[in-house]
Amino acid sequence: MPTIPYITDADIAAERVPADLVAAIRARRTNGNLLNLDRMLLHSPPIARGWNTFLGAIRRDLAVSPLLRELAICAVAKLNHADYEWIQHAPELLAAGGTTAQLDALMDINTADRNTIDFNELERLVLKLTAEMSRDIAVRPATMIALRTHLPDREVAEIVGVIASYNMVSRFLVALEIEPE
Repeated sequence: MPTIPYITDADIAAERVPADLVAAIRARRTNGNLLNLDRMLLHSPPIARGWNTFLGAIRRDLAVSPLLRELAICAVAKLNHADYEWIQHAPELLAAGGTTAQLDALMDINTADRNTIDFNELERLVLKLTAEMSRDIAVRPATMIALRTHLPDREVAEIVGVIASYNMVSRFLVALEIEPE
C-alpha cells in the first residue's frame, strides 16, 4: 500500500485537482491513462506540473541517445531498489534498442559496468557514471574524462541530468511506496 492514498478519478471529477494539469499529464502518457505515479504527484499540483514538463523534456527532447537514457534509468532503478521504475523502463530500454541480455545483466547491478559481453565501452561508462552518481554523489574524474571522449558536452550534461532526475524519481517512488500498475 502506498504511504498516502492516490488521487482518484472521483477526486478528479470533483475538480480537487486542476483539470488542465490532469489533461497535460494524460497527453504525455502513451494511452492517456494516469499512472499511480501521476496520481501521487497530483497531491501537489505545483510539483505535478513541473514534473510533467521536466520529465517530458527528458523523455522526448534530449540529444543523448534513447538507449543510453533508458540504460541509465534502468540502472538507477536497480541501484535504488525502485521496482516501479524498473517495470516502467525495462520495456523502454528494449524499445530503444537494448537487449534482453542487457536487462538480465542489470539484475546484478554491482557487476554490470564491467560486463564486456553485453555492454560496449560507452554503455559501461554510463553504468559506471550512474553508480558513482547514485551511490557516491561525486563522480571520479577518470570516469568523466573517459565519458567525454565518447560524448559531446551537451550529451554529457544530458546523461548526468537523466541520472540525477531519475534518482529523484526513484526516491519519490520508494519513499511513498508507489505500487506498479
